[in-house]
Amino acid sequence: QLQLVESGGGLVQPGGSLRLSCAASGFTLDYYAIGWFRQAPGKEREGVSCISSGGGSTNYADSVEGRFTISRDNAKNTVYLQMNSLKPEDTAIYYCGAIKPPTYYYCSGYVDRYDYWGQGTQVTVSS
Repeated sequence: QLQLVESGGGLVQPGGSLRLSCAASGFTLDYYAIGWFRQAPGKEREGVSCISSGGGSTNYADSVEGRFTISRDNAKNTVYLQMNSLKPEDTAIYYCGAIKPPTYYYCSGYVDRYDYWGQGTQVTVSS
C-alpha cells in the first residue's frame, strides 16, 4: 500500500528552524515529484515547495523563498523541507504529496496535480 508519512513538526519560536521529512512506504520515491503544502485554519491548502523526481527542478512560494529549502535523498526514500527564519504566519499543518511518473523535470504547486498525500504534521510558530 502506497503511503506518505510526514514528521518533524512541532512548536518553535519565531526565527527558529525545523526540518520536515516526508517518508514513503510501499513504493520508491525515486520517480515521483514531491510537493510540500500547508493549510492554516480557515484557509485553503497552498503550495509551499516542490521538487522533481530528478531533483534538478525546484519551486518555492514567494512567501518562503530564501527561507525554506527542499531536498531529496532517494537512498533513504525521503524528501525534506528545511525551514529557517520561521514566522508566525508559517503556522499550519504541513502535507507532502506525490505525483506519479514521469516527473524527471516536473513538479507542481497545484493541489489537484498530486496523486498521493500524507496525513500532515503540525507546525506552530509562536513565542
